[in-house]
Amino acid sequence: MRPAELHNVISLRIGEAVKKYILFDHDGVLVDTEIWYYRAAERALAEIGFVLDKEQYLEDMARGLGSWARAKAAGINEQDLRSRRAARDAYYQDYLRHESIEIDGVVDALAELSQYARLAIVTTAKRSDFDLIHENRNIRRYMEFVLTREDYNLAKPHPEPYLTGLARFEASKEAALVVEDSGRGLNSAVAAGIDCAVVYNEFTKAHDFSGASYRINSLIELKSIIVNAS
Repeated sequence: MRPAELHNVISLRIGEAVKKYILFDHDGVLVDTEIWYYRAAERALAEIGFVLDKEQYLEDMARGLGSWARAKAAGINEQDLRSRRAARDAYYQDYLRHESIEIDGVVDALAELSQYARLAIVTTAKRSDFDLIHENRNIRRYMEFVLTREDYNLAKPHPEPYLTGLARFEASKEAALVVEDSGRGLNSAVAAGIDCAVVYNEFTKAHDFSGASYRINSLIELKSIIVNAS
């Protein structure tokens, strides 16, 4: 049975939630990967003598800038940047294979939420990284679809990623909820006109979340939001 069909059967038994569609960010929401992406970039740039300041990185991240904005401004040439990007990607994938990236309670929360709403992932992660992360995890089974960076033109904080997700669901903005952990993702949801719940993440806790509709500490708290949202 497909996820949409399963949702329709279950809804007859438990009643429809007010928010019928949940669009999850991925990194920092479903898996704890953002720190490792930073460390991969930090390591790659350190090899050519550039220090990637964490606080500056987080500030740039919130604005939708990549790891390389400061390095490029410091005069590092494009050839070296291409080399550093390749190194970062290799280091990141190595971290994904060997470091702990689980977030406690995520799978249980998704199992519960899938009884009330249709779920999907909208991420800026590359498909290759996403597939590596989910080789041996049970997260995708609850998702109707996954949009990675290759599935849209303009990345967060532009609204296109979440608008693309809405279109895939054929859903209204009012019936959907975005779940994010970063200022960049929140701004994407707000620009798309979709309510956003921000889940606590130690790595991004200093971002500006004043535009969030909800603040939560764990995904299981979404149940009360999607059932009681007004």
